[in-house]
Amino acid sequence: MTVHHSDISGFYKLSVQERRRIVSEFAGLEGGEAQELSVTGSLSELVADKMIENVISTLEIPVGIAVNFRINQKDYLIPMAIEEASVVAACSNAARIARASGGFTSESSDPIMIGQIQIIQYDDYERVKTTILREKEKILKLANTRSRTLSSMNAGAKEIEVRILNDPNRSIVVHILIDVRDAMGANVVNSMCEAVAPYIEEITGCRTNLRILSNLTPHRVARSRAVFRKDLIGGEEIARRIVRAYEMADVDPYRAATHNKGIMNGIDAVLLATLNDWRSAEANAHTYHTVSGHLSLTRYWLTENGDVAGEIEIPLAVGTVGGSTNTVKKAAIFRKILGVGDSAEFSRVLAAVGLAQNFAALRALSAEGIQKGHMSLHARSIAISVGAMGEEVDAVSQAMVLENNVSMTRAKEILEAIRSGKN
Repeated sequence: MTVHHSDISGFYKLSVQERRRIVSEFAGLEGGEAQELSVTGSLSELVADKMIENVISTLEIPVGIAVNFRINQKDYLIPMAIEEASVVAACSNAARIARASGGFTSESSDPIMIGQIQIIQYDDYERVKTTILREKEKILKLANTRSRTLSSMNAGAKEIEVRILNDPNRSIVVHILIDVRDAMGANVVNSMCEAVAPYIEEITGCRTNLRILSNLTPHRVARSRAVFRKDLIGGEEIARRIVRAYEMADVDPYRAATHNKGIMNGIDAVLLATLNDWRSAEANAHTYHTVSGHLSLTRYWLTENGDVAGEIEIPLAVGTVGGSTNTVKKAAIFRKILGVGDSAEFSRVLAAVGLAQNFAALRALSAEGIQKGHMSLHARSIAISVGAMGEEVDAVSQAMVLENNVSMTRAKEILEAIRSGKN
């Protein structure tokens, strides 16, 4: 089969090799490029093809270890999968500074997820609400038939809430609050919603529409705190600047978006290394301000002696059982390196990582600027991308940084000069 269009019937039925051939022809890939797609590393084609649809290859992402973390009097090595330079180094450095004051103190709430059932046709809100709450115990019991495991742990569906929305049709939404223990919880929450929706229709005489979890988890929150000594961060002026930078993020949505992105640089990298759902974590974190009342997920202030104290409050729905985290061997190994015993401990570690990453960014912005350290590491990536090898990588990257000219064009010129000088 040779195709030069994207309307490909039965693509999912083809072998990985055949899909790869079609894509190569479509995109005009050269022999070496097509061959590169067949290199899948430790994640075999067989496993990858069972994880998602229409697989043609896999993608390796660098995994580094953030060091120096001490959280609740326990030491951790933090695996981080990320392509962005300076993240792992910055996170490690912030953890080193916090360690001098005892490290991070973290806590987490119960792992409560929310399942939503939308009611789109009804006559009287109060009648519907009263009916649902009157039948609450039966609804919860029906929901809990979907997971014997959670029921045996005295977990599962715990409570019912009924809300009316301000959408054009004034939808009613039923919330089921579900304790999912060590799972992220998406599958079981969705199953429970689908199980109880017909019964809600029966007792109310209404129609339901959406039956799905919410990725906003205001009941499933982790917090972490640390003190960063002024003598280790550049002095009192830098400490004051860090607090002022935070204050801007808490009132300006344009700054808050970047401020909170820095937090997720760290958290997402750990989630990706352990194959947890980082997209869910992103949506959760960036929507949390709607219920918390704060744009910034972190808060900073000066202590009596002028050090910087910081804390983070962030919703985190993560799992240590189920999902892809046990499917891919490396993800299981990275979780073993991380050494967390359950989802609650995992969320506490993630909160500390988010605080460390955020503090590192604020410190850089308040001192020498974000680009100095970032660009020196970025220069290495540019050098590699133009073909520098071995000692050439350091030579090319250092020359660009000294010139303050980090670009593909300049990297090629420097590399050519180095190589011509050797001949």
